[in-house]
Amino acid sequence: MSNLKELRRRSRKYRPLTTEEFDEHRLEIAQRLKNLLWTVSGDYSLDVKLDLNSFKKSKYISMYDAIKQGAFAKYFSSDELGLYIMKKVYLSAQERPLMELAQLCVDAASYPLIIKERSGISEIRRLAFEDILEYQATSLGQSFFGQVKGVTIMRFLRENGYGTTPKIESVLEDIATLKDAKTTMDIIRVIDRVYNNIYDKTFERKYGTLEDVLSVTLEDLSDFDWRDFLEEEAMEDVVNQYLKNLASNVTQFNAEDKPKKESSGENSGKNIRVIDEEALKKMYSYVELNHGKSYLSDFEQERINHQFCRGIHADSSLFYTDGVLHSPAKINYQYRYSEMQRSKNREYYKDHYPIIKRNIEILTDMLKKALLMRNQEDYCKSNTGQLVPSRLWKLNRSNDNRMFNKKIKADNSQFVVDILLDSSGSQSGRQPQVAAQGYIISEALSNIGIPHRVMGYCTFWDYTIMRRFREYDDDRSMNERLFEFSASSNNRDGLAIKATYPSLVNRNEDNKILIILSDGKPNDININRPNSKNTTPYEGEYAIRDTAFEVRRARALDIAVLGVFAGKEEDLAAERKIFGKDFAYIRSINNFSHVVGTYLRKQIDMD
Repeated sequence: MSNLKELRRRSRKYRPLTTEEFDEHRLEIAQRLKNLLWTVSGDYSLDVKLDLNSFKKSKYISMYDAIKQGAFAKYFSSDELGLYIMKKVYLSAQERPLMELAQLCVDAASYPLIIKERSGISEIRRLAFEDILEYQATSLGQSFFGQVKGVTIMRFLRENGYGTTPKIESVLEDIATLKDAKTTMDIIRVIDRVYNNIYDKTFERKYGTLEDVLSVTLEDLSDFDWRDFLEEEAMEDVVNQYLKNLASNVTQFNAEDKPKKESSGENSGKNIRVIDEEALKKMYSYVELNHGKSYLSDFEQERINHQFCRGIHADSSLFYTDGVLHSPAKINYQYRYSEMQRSKNREYYKDHYPIIKRNIEILTDMLKKALLMRNQEDYCKSNTGQLVPSRLWKLNRSNDNRMFNKKIKADNSQFVVDILLDSSGSQSGRQPQVAAQGYIISEALSNIGIPHRVMGYCTFWDYTIMRRFREYDDDRSMNERLFEFSASSNNRDGLAIKATYPSLVNRNEDNKILIILSDGKPNDININRPNSKNTTPYEGEYAIRDTAFEVRRARALDIAVLGVFAGKEEDLAAERKIFGKDFAYIRSINNFSHVVGTYLRKQIDMD
């Protein structure tokens, strides 16, 4: 095989570059690889980190890596895959084997797509694979997934000599399914399955499923040392740098990566953080970077915080925003992530359009009929009113002496609705579904002309973020903003509810309804700062009692409160404690309108 390689190498007339030659032509090499990447991707604004060093030994390895980066950027999402890897590593996955596996999967998914457009890439791939065997055969044998790479390369070159095992064959079988991959999530599922089933069979039991991995928030990723982190300009600097490195590394197929420092243990889930005042001063700007600027003035924010952030919430603050897409402090990673999530939510809407449209129609029809019945005049038998001659025969012959009809006036009282969406990290795995549910309610209420507001809520450190999607009297076009729903961080439900229902109280409508869509128990960290007023973690019975208290306070003010729950059955007991009998358990979006519509119709009939 070495003689064959030597003949091919001579026919290519290429030899490894010396350090001096490489340094002299470095800029030219970089531009050449960028041009290759841009040509393949079709995106000339693409900015990724290229593997220049491998060019010294083999231009074909560098060229094929650039081709793969371009192909992956064209057909898939580097950010989505990079975030998954970050989250998996955060939950104690070993980065090096995870990266090696990801490299295999990216190659398996990208190559079949790009070869259809550019057949000449097959030859570059062959030459790159030959050089990998020539220069890195020893490195390939040092890890399990390196061995899988070796077998992959040998089979592509149709050469023998690299041993295989049933375990390797099992991995290759899984990876082979990616030839039909359509989305980045298809790749992620294979990576996660192989890692859990082959490399670390205890991972899922210890740290959770793929859904749990995806639920890790951006704030969680920085949780290793909050004080050190705040010394940086902003969190997206950390995330961007890591993702940029991942975008390069995940497409490389050579085996000479430098060893990474492996995670040594589990992340502790403490719900108390101790930070100093200097760090707190920087927190507000960080909140703006990740959630957008507030639409309230400093005076209004201070007034609201003074009004609501008392007692159990004395160390908290409220932050009102239209979201990072409408009031960005900076076009940063969070902005781009929000754009990506909006696209996913809209894609879900398109894929489930018939179901969602039918839900809107059903809910609209149920509410319209209930309001129509309410607004119709009716009559009842009475001892006064309009005489009904046909009843005169009953005089002295029946105990029913009501000879008249009395008109019952139509009830023209008006309704107003507030919708609160739990936007905490536990909703990360079902963001498109939550967006669709909010959209269904909002569209139905718009169809029958009921004013309504939609807010999302989550907490980040000191701040409970109140994200406005639409105001009570906004045009129905604002319903589209529901597709911007994204989830992160924690949830301080009691404070969010406390800050919401006073707006309903101040409305002129007679009948007020508050709908809260959530998927679990309230859970928030506490910032243990100097002179903290409350150091008890906001979780468990403590948080449940507080949230239930705010629900009761709202009901005492004649606000009908409905909890719409879409979480795990084990959390149902907590939901019952919070909402009493007025909560609905949603298992599927198919019956969403029936469940919510039944409750709303009951409220309309009762009032």
